[in-house]
Amino acid sequence: MSDERENLSYELFGTAMRDLATAIADDGFEPDMILSIARGGLFVAGGLGYALDVKNLHVMNVEFYTGVGTTLDMPVMLPPVPNVVDLSSKKVLVADDVADTGKTLKLVHDFCAEHVAEVRSAVIYEKPQSLVKCEYVWKHTDQWINFPWSVLPPVVTRPDQVRDA
Repeated sequence: MSDERENLSYELFGTAMRDLATAIADDGFEPDMILSIARGGLFVAGGLGYALDVKNLHVMNVEFYTGVGTTLDMPVMLPPVPNVVDLSSKKVLVADDVADTGKTLKLVHDFCAEHVAEVRSAVIYEKPQSLVKCEYVWKHTDQWINFPWSVLPPVVTRPDQVRDA
């Protein structure tokens, strides 16, 4: 991994959300709901929700990264897992900040694909090695990304929590 990094500011994040929303709208995709992958996807889902006028937002908690460049062997869905009844017959947009390995997105995409009418994914960044090629990507990169919400250490360190990047 290179020492060079992508640096996303909050201002540039706003630009990314408008660009992604425009690409989704121009494509004619009208999601019934946006499913965010917590934690980084929460910001993306909120931004896209406002830009696309979608109020039906859900959260899926997935644990995978344990530090910069370190992961669990496989991503794990954490409770509560969305009720598939809530997803049936819906067009779902899965939102995350980055498709790095793509393992997290694949887990969520595969979960949705069995229960929804249509599923598509939107990310700010997609890396070349991602297992999932997202329909909507703001920027492709092979660098580590400094997101404005995670570049600084936590104000409080909770010893019972696994640290992630």
